[in-house]
Amino acid sequence: MVIVASGHGLCKLTLPQPAPDKALTLIADMLPKAVASTSSFRDVISRIELYFEGKQVEFSDILDLRDRTAFQQEVWKATCSIPYGKTRSYGWIAEQLGRPKSGQAVGKALASNPLPIVIPCHRVVGSMRGSLGGFSGGLELKKRLLQVESSTNGNHPSHSA
Repeated sequence: MVIVASGHGLCKLTLPQPAPDKALTLIADMLPKAVASTSSFRDVISRIELYFEGKQVEFSDILDLRDRTAFQQEVWKATCSIPYGKTRSYGWIAEQLGRPKSGQAVGKALASNPLPIVIPCHRVVGSMRGSLGGFSGGLELKKRLLQVESSTNGNHPSHSA
């Protein structure tokens, strides 16, 4: 896993990768903004580790999304409002933005989420029951994340359209 930050906040996070080289390849475009300091991220890393252990944690970190579009930022803000252990549809996010026909654009914005887990795009699913949609870490990891959250809550993730 690699975390990249600028002087303005977190910019990018890679999901766990099989090798460090793979993680570094995923952030190559961000290296000019990177702050090289493992101590700066101990708290974030600790919370992510706790998250993968099934603990409910908060990610209230300052994010640096300045180079992203206003629409992407709106989508990600709405995504952050989805409660832990719950899911919402792409259409739900589109409705929250007052753009009910923009479900496909919402999907594209989520596909470019630079901070998975911190911006919990894994909680967004298709409107048809059981349709997971996509996830940058793959559908198996998305299922695992949803299972982690539902077992922490003591129930299955509830879906709202």
